[in-house]
Amino acid sequence: MAKVAPTLPAGNVLKRVLVGRAMSSSHLEHTLLPKVLALPVFSSDALSSVAYATEEILRVLLVASVGTRHFVLPIAVAIATLLVIVVSSYRQTVRAYPSGGGAYIVSKENLGVLPGLIAAAALLTDYVLTVSVSVVAGVFAMVSAIPSLSQHKVALSVGFVVLITLANLRGVRESGTLFAVPTYAFIFSIAGLIVLGLFRCITGGCPPVAHPVVPEAGLATAAGGVGLFVILHAFSSGSTALTGVEAISNGVPAFRRPQARNAAETLTIMGVISVSMFLGISFLATHIEGITVSDVRSVVAQIADAVFGGGFPFYFVQFFTTAILVLAANTSYQDFPRLSAILARDRFMPRQFGNRGDRLVFSNGVIVLGVFASILIYVFDANLNKLIQLYVVGVFTSFTLSQTGMVRHWLKEKRKGAEAARGWRRALVINAVGAVATFLVLCIVTYTKFAEGAYIVIGAIPIIVLSFYSIHRHYSAVMDQLRRGVVRAGDGGVNHIVLLVRDLDAATAEALGAVRSIRPTEFRAVYPVSGPVPAEFQDRWRRFSMGAPDLEALPTEGRGLLSTVRTYLRGIDRADNDFVNVVIPELVGEGLVAYLVRRRNIIRLKSGLLREPNVVVTDVPVHLEAGRPVAVDARPLIPTRTVALVFLSAVHDASIRAVNYAESLEASETHAVYFDLDPDAAQRIQEEWSERQMQVPLDIVDAPFRDLTGPILAEVRRYTSRGDTLVIVAIPEFIVRKWRHLVLHNQSALFIKRLLLFEPRVVLSSVPYVIEP
Repeated sequence: MAKVAPTLPAGNVLKRVLVGRAMSSSHLEHTLLPKVLALPVFSSDALSSVAYATEEILRVLLVASVGTRHFVLPIAVAIATLLVIVVSSYRQTVRAYPSGGGAYIVSKENLGVLPGLIAAAALLTDYVLTVSVSVVAGVFAMVSAIPSLSQHKVALSVGFVVLITLANLRGVRESGTLFAVPTYAFIFSIAGLIVLGLFRCITGGCPPVAHPVVPEAGLATAAGGVGLFVILHAFSSGSTALTGVEAISNGVPAFRRPQARNAAETLTIMGVISVSMFLGISFLATHIEGITVSDVRSVVAQIADAVFGGGFPFYFVQFFTTAILVLAANTSYQDFPRLSAILARDRFMPRQFGNRGDRLVFSNGVIVLGVFASILIYVFDANLNKLIQLYVVGVFTSFTLSQTGMVRHWLKEKRKGAEAARGWRRALVINAVGAVATFLVLCIVTYTKFAEGAYIVIGAIPIIVLSFYSIHRHYSAVMDQLRRGVVRAGDGGVNHIVLLVRDLDAATAEALGAVRSIRPTEFRAVYPVSGPVPAEFQDRWRRFSMGAPDLEALPTEGRGLLSTVRTYLRGIDRADNDFVNVVIPELVGEGLVAYLVRRRNIIRLKSGLLREPNVVVTDVPVHLEAGRPVAVDARPLIPTRTVALVFLSAVHDASIRAVNYAESLEASETHAVYFDLDPDAAQRIQEEWSERQMQVPLDIVDAPFRDLTGPILAEVRRYTSRGDTLVIVAIPEFIVRKWRHLVLHNQSALFIKRLLLFEPRVVLSSVPYVIEP
């Protein structure tokens, strides 16, 4: 088994400017974060929540009655206590799951698949909402300082989402460095605001708001009684202060070593900072005269206005409050792609979510998160009050399931006896308290926010879970079919070649030479025509082909080309393991977009034939420049050397069938090629290759940049660099019956065919393997 050296990936200039230079998989260790960068990356959501949590408590209370401000601080203390409980609970999770203990992993491992998927669905919805809510809240903070921007809230919000998406596509470490300054500046500004505010309250009485604002419409204008429901409603609204706490437990693998200890310490630091800022803002909001809930200015902005009296300190607080709220979305950008990749690994989400991009991040998850968040912002018109009602349900659902799973985990440790983890009893109590507390809050949140929008999230979670199961069933069915072992190495039949002749051009000449090089058992050349083949064209064919069989008429009779060819192929007598190889020559003189538009008939023919039993579709493209063929002699001569390459991603019935086809070609050389995107998989591929007793040599080609473009072109050109060589690339191609299943597969075959369409002296053979529903 040969090992081929890696090549740098191709890439356009714009991509490199926006995303940066591609990084090798070997650099993954260098992207791990120290605590000073991990705090802004994973804690920006939790830290920024204090900027609007107090305001949400105050809004609920002031809608009920004017004289309810005194309830804010007791409710804030209760929420702060809950935050301490949750942080303590997740410290135990980090300790037990040093490889990453998100709610999905903990719930699935300890409670079962269904609870795990419910936790995953809750987290995914929460991550999308976190981006939407935090960005919209940040824009509101900006508008509080610059009211003239209020009419552009949607555009500003979507613009910020795009910027954060691009920042995260550049990599975890880069986004951490970018977000560190705003995060620490926000902490410094809020700490200064609270210290100065408390000092002024103690020494000379709390200052009033310097520039009073108009209260929000709908607030109460008179005092009245406040019931338990209002208190619980205010508590559930203020519980947004807990969003993002679980992020660190999800992202433990991103920390520098020792990962678990560094993650636990960062979690503690985050908890201390969040509780201090939340209680400080809540105290000032209830003791500064004139604080209200307004569409014009946030509560934090009003506090800053009162404490600083406007001026530079006020704008400093607002600028970095805007920055931290917008950048709080970064927490979701770390965890949504990571969780999606884990679900993809477990076959509950499309496998594309498990692919790392150029910068070693799960870029598909980053992009999808940005798209969904932008859609939410647009649909809800960047209205924070509407968006925030959807919030928190998913948060506390995942909290409850995760902590319950941890209780089960420690009970398992108990049964290990002397080998149990140290301190399991203490950890069991902490997680049990956390599970009970978060479950009670979940009930409160569901009860108080259901009619205000929480029903949307509650209804969405079962739908998402059902989609998880549907995807998993499809992947399981595919794997069962591919691993049946019904295709054996060397058990290929013979080749029946059908050459489709539409013109006597350079592509047809190259196709005829390729057919002669593989010595088919049966060779037919067919010409689509409404009647018999014209005598003049038949004579031209005889001179052109130099001894090939005469053309057979392929009667179209008003039917489409696909239907005509399909009917003809079904009339060819062959054994079950034979290959009917349809060779389609074509001249390619335009770019890819023009090709897709102008050659729809041929594209439809090639894709439609892949669903026919035992049919292989071989495309012989000849590239034209200025009307002349490139790098071919345009004569139907047999190449001096023919090399058959089988590109495979795994060892299963589909790939073995493609190898059998390649062997039937009797080329000068035949190789199977595996592009090593995942270093852990290469060894397994080699072992499976040996177990299936494959006689064709397997070449392992390193692809450390996770991009197939460079390695594929380099591998092909390694042979075509000799001008007398023709390369036939055989591609195992999965054919799914249902169109919706196309999105569940990487479509690597389409990528390879697109890539090699313009490559000289390369023939593309698609060897289909139909996946039954």
